[in-house]
Amino acid sequence: MKNRCSWAEGQFADYVKYHDEEWGVPVRDDKTHFEFLILEGAQAGLSWATVLKKREGYRKAFANFEVEKVAKYDEAKILTLIDNPEIIRNKLKIRGAVTNAQKFIEVQKEFGSFDKYIWQFVGGKPIVNKWQSMKECPATTPESDALSKDLKKRGFKFVGSTVIYAHMQACGLVNDHVLSCFRYHEV
Repeated sequence: MKNRCSWAEGQFADYVKYHDEEWGVPVRDDKTHFEFLILEGAQAGLSWATVLKKREGYRKAFANFEVEKVAKYDEAKILTLIDNPEIIRNKLKIRGAVTNAQKFIEVQKEFGSFDKYIWQFVGGKPIVNKWQSMKECPATTPESDALSKDLKKRGFKFVGSTVIYAHMQACGLVNDHVLSCFRYHEV
């Protein structure tokens, strides 16, 4: 039996697969960053399990996470999404995702890619932590505080420091697998 981070133990198959194959793997492509920005924003105040169960619905509702398409969503499209049971039907989060798509494109234009922009907040390489237990893992860090503050200044929505730290964990800007987890040394 493999040792995993405690949050992935005893969960449903897709949750364990997410831990085993995605969480903490350094992301270097903008499409994946955009996907997780939408998903992490949707998660605010909810469990990750809730969002993960609706991931396919998000993929369909948000044009397979094609940022250029989402940035063009108009009021009629937003209203159809608010009625879509395959996603979390929070109008502020849905409107925030469209705003974030527009701001994401602005960052891409300024920095050449969102990836280049976001990795500067960790010096271009993952921060590797050495937690014995998930209880040691913080909800925010100075890096997530700085990134959150900059994103907010740029007009992004649902990008508080806790949400952004979750994004940093998911996208491998930090390795927060516990030392005993089989994924710690793999990522």
